[in-house]
Amino acid sequence: MRYCVCSGSNPGRQPFYVNAANRLGEALAMSRIGLVHGGASVSLIGTIADAVLSNGAEVSGALLSSKRLLTPVSLRISMLERKALMAALPEGFSPMTGGLGTLEELLQVWTWAQLGYHKTPCGLLDIAGFYRRLATFLDHVVHEAFLTHNDRDILLAEEDLEALLPGMTGGRTVQKTSCRADDSPGVFYHSASTELH
Repeated sequence: MRYCVCSGSNPGRQPFYVNAANRLGEALAMSRIGLVHGGASVSLIGTIADAVLSNGAEVSGALLSSKRLLTPVSLRISMLERKALMAALPEGFSPMTGGLGTLEELLQVWTWAQLGYHKTPCGLLDIAGFYRRLATFLDHVVHEAFLTHNDRDILLAEEDLEALLPGMTGGRTVQKTSCRADDSPGVFYHSASTELH
């Protein structure tokens, strides 16, 4: 099993974001869940990836063609294909704290689920209530009839992974999103330290 996690390219103002990233990576590995991410090796996502690998689980990532190569590569992709790949590979999608890129990826994957392009569970890891105001806004969108309750319920949210996992692993079938990786430049890397089930 693999989860896609997206997070900020900065560590954030509070040190507990980095601590939470490290604990998330450890928790994923201990649950035998591999990591799919955007390929960065720095900041919060780098911390998560390092913790996953250090605890014997698998990490897969995708980088844009404009990025400096940091690892062996086997697939070249564009920005849109990168996001499609990140949605296609995992059995769960769990954004953590981050900025516009993290929010954009969350909304993209959620919208694809709303449109029926995939059935990957979407679970927001709401560290220290980071997304509380977003949740309030989304409830307001539902109240104003721009979003249905069913579509709002696609997005789960919990402050710790242990609370989030039961909803993410509730047996929903994953429908893979198509990703044509041979159309434009980019890179993909894959490193595995153990086989996951």
